[in-house]
Amino acid sequence: MNFEFFIARRIIASKDYKSSISAPIIKIAITAIAIGIIMMLISIATGVGLQKKIREKVSAFNGDIIITNFDTNFSNDSQNPISKNQPFYPNFKNVDGIKHVQVTASKGGVIRTETDFEGVVVKGVGDDYDWSAFKDFLVEGKLPDFSGDLNEDILISEYLANRLQLKLGDKVTTFFLNDEVSKTPRSRGFVIVGIYNSGFQQFDEQFIITDIRHIQRLNKWEDDQIGAFEVFVNDFDQIIPIGNAVYNETESTLDTQTIRDKYASIFEWLDLFDFNIVMIIGIMILVAGINMITALLVLILERTQMIGILKALGSSDWSVRKVFLYNAMYLIGVGLFWGNLIGIGLLLIQKYGKFFPLNPDTYYVNEAPVYLSWDYILLLNFGTFLLCLLMLLIPSFIISKISPVKAIRFE
Repeated sequence: MNFEFFIARRIIASKDYKSSISAPIIKIAITAIAIGIIMMLISIATGVGLQKKIREKVSAFNGDIIITNFDTNFSNDSQNPISKNQPFYPNFKNVDGIKHVQVTASKGGVIRTETDFEGVVVKGVGDDYDWSAFKDFLVEGKLPDFSGDLNEDILISEYLANRLQLKLGDKVTTFFLNDEVSKTPRSRGFVIVGIYNSGFQQFDEQFIITDIRHIQRLNKWEDDQIGAFEVFVNDFDQIIPIGNAVYNETESTLDTQTIRDKYASIFEWLDLFDFNIVMIIGIMILVAGINMITALLVLILERTQMIGILKALGSSDWSVRKVFLYNAMYLIGVGLFWGNLIGIGLLLIQKYGKFFPLNPDTYYVNEAPVYLSWDYILLLNFGTFLLCLLMLLIPSFIISKISPVKAIRFE
């Protein structure tokens, strides 16, 4: 058996150890590590969760990369047509990392009821549209099906439905302006088959979703003309290089734009979370390390006679230091255990119970989202353990300065 580990285990198991002068300081150090790991877990889980949730919502309405006509019109409500007969559609084979490509077209309009009206962007989609995100957003009714004959089904947001006092099954009359100003606006009647709530009011107050063929007919486009391609990537962290590759693979008449560029202010705000998370982790590890240094120094002072006896019996300075480092490793482990138990427990409660709401006008979500992954949990624990242990190497050096003769006589 390892001699130093044996001594450290006997110290930890002794009754005197638990009732010694250093016991309160040790408990404070363990508590500091536990609180630190709780704060770090919560900051990472909620920070990354908020980033992913907002990013997914922006992608749901726009795709990760948007391919449009190369002109100066960047609005959603009016688009110049492009042909969908492109080499990259329906499968973008020349660029790695692309998951899905779909066609869309948008047109600005006004919903008119007997008592009110509201400006909207009518987004037309086809049978290739990925509805996976809207399955989570759906609060009432069903998702429309545009794979068959042309129908009048639309998906409307809960925000618009409440403002216009609409419900499932209601017929909605929407007016669209023609390109020729002199002509009377054209109208279309739609039927609400589903109501969604993404929690992202910037989009909920604008978009209603219908069949792309309605937009084609309103704009007098051909069947192969669409407004934009929406491209989804497998790894959003690689969106910039993939976006550049997509740009290089498209014709000169087409323009590409990532949602990071289109909604730069939102993603710049999200990037600030990374800095905040790093700051919290750094502060928590520093606080936990300082508390552990204090506890270790008190342990060394309390065991000065034992250090002298071990040195007198021939133990090297490093051997004695290892005894106290093993002791410190145990204390760090206890703190990490309770910190993980409490921290992950709180995160699971929030993930499934959703007890902590957020203001959607500020954070774009209704409750604090939680992202849990064993990757960052294990890395965070290993990093905290290692950094705290490295910080303890310096104060443990004081053992080499202790004289065996003086230490044995120490009281």
